[in-house]
Amino acid sequence: MHGGAISMGRMTYAEFLVHEEASETKHEYVNGEVYAMAGGTIAHGAIAMAIGTELSNALRDRRCRVLSSDVRVRVAATGLSTYPDVTVVCGTIEATPDDPHGVLNPTIIVEVLSPSTEAYDRGAKGAHYRRIPSLREYVLVGHAEPLVEVWRRNERGNWELFVEARAGEQAELVSCGAPITLDVDAIYRDPLA
Repeated sequence: MHGGAISMGRMTYAEFLVHEEASETKHEYVNGEVYAMAGGTIAHGAIAMAIGTELSNALRDRRCRVLSSDVRVRVAATGLSTYPDVTVVCGTIEATPDDPHGVLNPTIIVEVLSPSTEAYDRGAKGAHYRRIPSLREYVLVGHAEPLVEVWRRNERGNWELFVEARAGEQAELVSCGAPITLDVDAIYRDPLA
């Protein structure tokens, strides 16, 4: 089971792309199996947008692009094609001829956790992401409490939890040149409260 998603059956990647183009909802593709992705909550969307805004502001003058959850990421090594909450690509965006809208070379991927997807995002999905050669940081953002975890590929190529920032703290990302500081309180701030 993929984050509580419902299986839509098996198809080739070419069939998946045709299906996805015509669909009003997003789907995840894993080695021939297609899963419908559930919509997020208001809080989930607000947190993802807050992180995307912070990253966009910090990367404004760098050769990096911040992409929303409307952009598909492909993991060539494992066959996963999915829509992370926020993706950062530094340098030229790479895709394949068969899927010009599937990004192959993210530098940072951010997933906002939810009760139904947390185990998958931390486990199997994270394992897929770690197989992307260009990926340097995988950021997990809590749903039940203010929490930003930064998993980083170290100089030996191994993944380690480098930052676990909570309310009142900051998380630093270093994979896009100069460090970027994410203020946990700013990410979770609700201007309507």
